[in-house]
Amino acid sequence: MGDKKRQRRLSLGAYERELLRLQIELVKLQEWVRSEGHRLVVVFEGRDAAGKGSTIKRVTARLNPRMARIAALPAPTERESTQWYFQRYVDHLPAAGEIVLFDRSWYNRAGVEHVMGFCTPQEHARFLHQCPIFERLLIEDGILLRKYWFSVSDDVQEQRFRARLDDPTRRWKLSGMDLESITRWEAYSRAKDEMFVHTDIPEAPWFVVESDDKRAARINMIAHLLSSIPYEEVPLSAIELPRRPPSTGYQRPPRDLQTFVPDHAAGLCA
Repeated sequence: MGDKKRQRRLSLGAYERELLRLQIELVKLQEWVRSEGHRLVVVFEGRDAAGKGSTIKRVTARLNPRMARIAALPAPTERESTQWYFQRYVDHLPAAGEIVLFDRSWYNRAGVEHVMGFCTPQEHARFLHQCPIFERLLIEDGILLRKYWFSVSDDVQEQRFRARLDDPTRRWKLSGMDLESITRWEAYSRAKDEMFVHTDIPEAPWFVVESDDKRAARINMIAHLLSSIPYEEVPLSAIELPRRPPSTGYQRPPRDLQTFVPDHAAGLCA
């Protein structure tokens, strides 16, 4: 899409059809990662309310959670804050056959920690110096690393924040940090620009996802991820369901000996 604005929004039908097709391909990618023993790391970064979380949900919706997991780390503990900065992230890197999606990552230091003063200028500068080295080490060791920055305009971000205020299922997503991101919009912009200067390296480039249109953002991100990895469809072993053996006389216990969940759904039937 680049600098050109989409003339019309992706229809729900077209979005759902393409999303299903891409999710089927993601299952093929997962099986390829498993069978070949690869390790895949996908970093999701961007402004608050840019659509990272909803995209991650679509990526993982049909994957095996034993092989594809989400790493969303809380604030560091007192002990972790004394470790080498990248140390606790290393614990969450994948083993052979695994995919790890970082819902925010080590780049917290270049964004929220830097803007909010949670790290010193020296720690921030050290991060910008060490991060490319750290990522090159991951890649040299064979890890497939993809980094996505979700870009949202200030107007759309504010609209999404206001929508969260009125939605009891999403109210928890609106934190004090989110409110700070409104008043510190330019500070976050400068921090992101400086981060890109140091960490947009040939071995691990940043890929920007324009996310004012969430449907398009999800489709574009997943399609790009699939196109960037030379996976192949792995032939699956034939599976045949066995015949159920004849009954040996088993009888279920009486219903009144068990406690059943009330049939709440029955009251909804008109």
